[in-house]
Amino acid sequence: MSLRRWFLLFFSWFAAYFFSPWLAAQQPVPAASGARILLLPRRIVSGERATLAVLDVNGRLTPGVAVNFSNGDRLTTDATGRALFVAPLNPGVIFASIAGRMGRVATAILSLGEAALASIEVSSAPRVASLTDRFEIFGKGFCGDADSNQVTIAGQRAIVLASSPASLIVLPLQDLQPGATEVEISCAKRQSPPFSVTFVGLDLEADSSPLKPGEHRALTVRVRGTTAKITLEARNLATEIAELTGGNPLRTSSSGGAENLGKFEIVGRKNGSFLISIRLVSSLGRPQPVNLRQ
Repeated sequence: MSLRRWFLLFFSWFAAYFFSPWLAAQQPVPAASGARILLLPRRIVSGERATLAVLDVNGRLTPGVAVNFSNGDRLTTDATGRALFVAPLNPGVIFASIAGRMGRVATAILSLGEAALASIEVSSAPRVASLTDRFEIFGKGFCGDADSNQVTIAGQRAIVLASSPASLIVLPLQDLQPGATEVEISCAKRQSPPFSVTFVGLDLEADSSPLKPGEHRALTVRVRGTTAKITLEARNLATEIAELTGGNPLRTSSSGGAENLGKFEIVGRKNGSFLISIRLVSSLGRPQPVNLRQ
C-alpha cells in the first residue's frame, strides 16, 4: 500500500475518531468495554443539571458506561451515550473518570450567582475550529440538558455532545464547508446573538515512496478555509517506525496566505508504515461578529 493511500485511510479514521456519533444509528451499539473518552463540561453550575458524554475508540457515543466522580457519585450513560446529572452544591473542582480506566477529567463548579442569566450570553468561543473536531463554547444561560440546546452552524443544527448552563461541547456537521460561518445558540426560548467561527480543513500531503531508515521526509499540511496563520500540532503514533523532528508532540504555525501550509519532518528509524496525526490548536476569545472574516 502506498504511503499516500495509507495517509488517506488514516485521516479517514482520524476524522471519524473526532467524532462521528451521528453514524451510531447505522452501526451496532458500541460495547461499554470500548469506552475511552469522557466529555465533561469544563464548567458546571451548583445545583443545576448538566450532561456528560462517553465515546468509544471510534468516536461513537457509548451507552451503559459507568462514570465515577471524586465526591462518590456514580452514574451510567443512557441509550444515547450520555448522562444527565445534577452538579454538587458546593463550588470548587470535581473530577470524573470512566470506571476501570486510567485518567480523569476535571470540571469547575460555579456558584449559581456566577452563571445565572435570563438570556444566553457567549463569553468565549473558538476563533478557528476544525471541520472534524469537537469544540467548546463558554458563557451563561445554556441548558444543562444537551438536547435542549440548539446550536446551528451555517443554518444547520450541530450535535451538542455535552452541556451545562455555562459550557457546551459541540460537534460540527459532516458536510460543513470550510470558511467563516455563522453560529447561533438557542435554549428554552432564549437565543444568543449570531457570531462567526472560521472552520478549517487540514489536508496532509506526503511523498508516497517507501520510507527508509535514516531518510528525512517532509510532511506538508494544507489549511483550507482561512488565510490566517494557525497553530498545528503533530503527534507521532508509531515511534518505532519514525521520529518526528523537534519532539513528540510538536507544534508549529502555518505560513498564512493564499497557500496556507504547515511543515513537519520525520526521520525513518526502520522500514514500515508510519502514523502521524495532525490537529488544530484552537484558542478561545470573545465571540466574533458575523461580518468579521479571518
